[in-house]
Amino acid sequence: MSQAAVTMAEPGVLRLAGELDYRSGPALRKQGKSLIERCREARLVLDCSAVVRSTSVGLSLLLAFIRDAQAAGKAFEVRGMPEDMREIAGVYDLDEVLAN
Repeated sequence: MSQAAVTMAEPGVLRLAGELDYRSGPALRKQGKSLIERCREARLVLDCSAVVRSTSVGLSLLLAFIRDAQAAGKAFEVRGMPEDMREIAGVYDLDEVLAN
């Protein structure tokens, strides 16, 4: 099992890592929101390249972080979304939302 984490990898780059599921989701949600609120950059990159597995919870987290960025007046970009997250996004017709 891979430990899940959300960090500000560098200024303006929020990085999701590990397995995103119902066990990790609630804590990651709180941590990510706090990081976004404290971020001073006008643009936020949501980097998913270190996600090793994701359920729909991971996609929900990503959408919540996008809403947080928008509420903070930040432009955003999603990078490195793994195939399982892309497939789930496709089921819910969210491809365009995540493509920016």
